[in-house]
Amino acid sequence: MEQRTRVKRGAVGVFSVMIFTATLAGCGSTQSSGSKTVNLVFATQGLGTEAQATSQAVKEFEKLHPHIHVQIETLSASSNNAYQTLVTDLNSGSATPDVITSDVIWPPTFAAAKWIMPLNRFHPNMSRFFPGMVKAGEYQGKLYAMPWFINVEGLYYRTDLVKTPPHTFAQLVSDARTAMAANPKLTGLAFEGNKYEGAVTVFQDVSGGFGGSFLNSKGQPVLNSPQNIRALSWLDNAIKSGLSPKAVTGWEEGNVQQTFLSGGAVFATNWPYLYPLAEQKGSQVANKVGFVPPPVQGGKPTASLGGDDLVINKNTKYPQQAWELVNFLTSAKTMTARALISGDPPARTDAYTSSLLKKAPWFKQEEAVYADATPRPVTPLYPRISARIQEALSATYSGQLTPKQALDQAQTAVKAIVSGHGG
Repeated sequence: MEQRTRVKRGAVGVFSVMIFTATLAGCGSTQSSGSKTVNLVFATQGLGTEAQATSQAVKEFEKLHPHIHVQIETLSASSNNAYQTLVTDLNSGSATPDVITSDVIWPPTFAAAKWIMPLNRFHPNMSRFFPGMVKAGEYQGKLYAMPWFINVEGLYYRTDLVKTPPHTFAQLVSDARTAMAANPKLTGLAFEGNKYEGAVTVFQDVSGGFGGSFLNSKGQPVLNSPQNIRALSWLDNAIKSGLSPKAVTGWEEGNVQQTFLSGGAVFATNWPYLYPLAEQKGSQVANKVGFVPPPVQGGKPTASLGGDDLVINKNTKYPQQAWELVNFLTSAKTMTARALISGDPPARTDAYTSSLLKKAPWFKQEEAVYADATPRPVTPLYPRISARIQEALSATYSGQLTPKQALDQAQTAVKAIVSGHGG
């Protein structure tokens, strides 16, 4: 399984547990009937303020549902380890965990394996959730996952160096060059270029801006399209021309974070968690940060989607009670309260209340980027597809292959995977 793309937040919540509890008290939900206590197991990741937020939400849920007890099973912070634990449990046919936190790229794999149940039977109202998150939780026309919180990759820029955010990739280069001419120590564009999932999301951001995609509407690979070749050439040229340092070929989110927060970059690709860190007291870039969708050059703004969903084990003994928990955790008030504690951006529009935006104003700019949230291919084959794309990006950035050669090879490999003959 590929590396988790919902970045763990380093920012702390902006309110206390007392405020969290008071906010959740207003969340209405029907109490469970009957006197028998039902025990649910909720498998989830999250440490620090995320764990605190989850614990408080579960306590409030139990107050409203006195006959439902929720046991929190904390999964490994490592995405690979957490995924393997879940695969082992679900593949065995175990009835627990009943409710599971899922990375946005997992539901199609779980659904194809018939490990999780379709949620349409509960008639959820999805009108207030960001469309990209909803789409990521669908498989073969059915909804399998409820969005819990959203994460999108956007473009950070220094507002003191760039007066208006660039709308095209050409303008990004021009603005970066101007700033670098005034201060040669600056990095023009910091981005994640290591051989891992983060490099794929950056490539998707740029690919979409040039009008490209990984799969077409029929699910067939189009990796070596002219648009994708232009997109990869642009990223490769950023390295070879000095707009980005050669070191980005080994950079992940933490490296980009360090460079941008230290004041060393004009532009940077990263996720929403970076914003509150940039605005912390003592930050080198406090009050000098903007966050917008990636630019375009003949395509459309494409902000790669990350985040977490909630899914229900198909073999749970308590489907209705499991749904009650999922429904509570994904309500607007619960999401708002979670955001105040953990910094996790809500996955529904009505959770962005005036109170939230007053206490955490950076959510206003982040919310604007969510409109362009774009899922990676929603298919159980995605982890294998991503691995081939990673190989193509690495071969290009290291100079082993040209962008066209690398994407031609990736196209051949992914075509075999999609047709059922790939390794």
